[in-house]
Amino acid sequence: MPDTNRKATQSEAPLYAIEVADVTFTYPGSDQPVLNHASLTIEHGTFTAIIGGNGSGKSTLCKLFNGLIPHYYSGDFEGEVRVQGMSTLQKNVAVLSKHVGYVYQDFDNQLVRPTVLDEACFAPLNYGLGDYRQRALRALELCGLSHLQHRYIWELSGGQKHLLALAGALSLEPEILIVDEPVSQLDPSHARQVYEVLRQLHQAHGKTIIVIEHHTEFIADYCQEVCLLEQGRVLWKRPVAAALNSLEDLERLGIQPPEVTQAAALLATQPQNGYPITTEEGIRYFTELWQPSQGHSEDSQQVQADDNNPNTFIHFNGASLNYRTIRKAEQTVLHDIHLRIHEGERIALVGNNGAGKSSLMKLIAGIAKPSKGTVTVLEQETSKVSIEQLSRDVAFVFQNPEDMFIEDSVQKEISYCLKRRGYPEADATLQRMLQSFRLEALQERDARLLSGGQQRRVSLAIGAAIRPAIMLLDEPTANLDLATREELLSTLEELGHHVRTVMIATHDMQLVHRWATRVIVMHQGRILADGTAEEVFASAELVYHAGLALTQSMQLSLALGLHPACGSPAELARRLGHTFTGKEPLSHGACPQLV
Repeated sequence: MPDTNRKATQSEAPLYAIEVADVTFTYPGSDQPVLNHASLTIEHGTFTAIIGGNGSGKSTLCKLFNGLIPHYYSGDFEGEVRVQGMSTLQKNVAVLSKHVGYVYQDFDNQLVRPTVLDEACFAPLNYGLGDYRQRALRALELCGLSHLQHRYIWELSGGQKHLLALAGALSLEPEILIVDEPVSQLDPSHARQVYEVLRQLHQAHGKTIIVIEHHTEFIADYCQEVCLLEQGRVLWKRPVAAALNSLEDLERLGIQPPEVTQAAALLATQPQNGYPITTEEGIRYFTELWQPSQGHSEDSQQVQADDNNPNTFIHFNGASLNYRTIRKAEQTVLHDIHLRIHEGERIALVGNNGAGKSSLMKLIAGIAKPSKGTVTVLEQETSKVSIEQLSRDVAFVFQNPEDMFIEDSVQKEISYCLKRRGYPEADATLQRMLQSFRLEALQERDARLLSGGQQRRVSLAIGAAIRPAIMLLDEPTANLDLATREELLSTLEELGHHVRTVMIATHDMQLVHRWATRVIVMHQGRILADGTAEEVFASAELVYHAGLALTQSMQLSLALGLHPACGSPAELARRLGHTFTGKEPLSHGACPQLV
């Protein structure tokens, strides 16, 4: 990406890429400002993560940088924002967009043209730039999409679409690039691919990169500095190691430190140079402490699911699912699936983007009908009953929360199905859902105007409210902070006697280890493996082939000779403490931030 013109005027460049000075912003209809006297500076050529709990103002803060606030989103605005030395009040969004590229959390909505090359050309063509095609081809090359330039958008995987949205932003050759939640909707392999592109843009092309991110392991591996928001204020901006060692602040605001950091904090008092934040640092840190014996293994602590001839709730009998592409070709997304799901099981459906996870759940919910074979749910063959009939027993919570919203307030969204179908105690159920998912303060707001994490909580409340026999959740922890993620797990526990079988399609391997009694691995529309988490992740070949990724706890425990791999930081700390010192880890009193 050529930067010759900009380099020629480098001596005249402003001191900061972005300056935010005492900004307060309140959305219409809200009594509380989402940004409250926020101030921040970001230097040129840095890689910065913006973190904070759901609703802390992360996305709103970043919408200041390209002028969407105050030019597009109306509301009460005070303060000053300067981008590349320009006041955003004095420059419109079109001008600022040449300097600031933005990839939104719902990146699918950014794609407006039929083919990959058309999409990459769209922005520079609309600006009337004569070299629009060359710009588009350079952007596609940077994002590794040149070989797909003639493909249709709907033929791409989720990871490829995300990279295309990134290429579209890069086609204007901006100095600053903002990416909102790059990991939330992608499998681990595609998430790494996006971050590697961002690293290349930062290191080789000098771009200022800003990401809004909940996943601190990615922050540890890729970012230089971290900005923490709390209730609309910038609490601090720190170098990445210092930021991820600020455990009290992170825990208080519902942000989970890297697993290796958690394990180290459970085992020892604060070292002079801080706890490790990456897997590589963790291996060196623990090796220096204990020098583990080679090949040590322990008996698995896994808890087997109760298997006393449970009732079959869902039965796939040779089910396949086809659809016709734009070129009239028949495309098979699920191949000859044979599967039984039993009452009381907690199923984690894992695999890379495009593996068929969502399609499998759509067959269960009756949203799609099998092209071949049968799917039976609670003794009802789905091809012979209506979606409405199935929906009384099966709740499907979509991956994109906004797809579930039809009303103008959160409380109406949750109440809609309850009241339409005449559920008893609808008002009491509404209040319980508002409380469980921390939505009381948002109940009068339009759900479509909430942050991504807040929208996720609303969609979960809608699904949980009807207390179905079977609950299907598509990427339920995407965009959620730690506190809301824990509430999801606790809510599923509370609904255990009403929701008898739960299936979750997820890329969240921590959730898989903590919650699932059974893991089904999918790849290219087929089932590759079916077993416990320990059985599935014991095969490195399977993990690689299915596009999965070991958690930090698993990577670290295997590197230190602990077999089977640990599923959580707490388990890792316990086994390391017992194996290498003969003692249990220090009590939580030694590290109160992890209580």
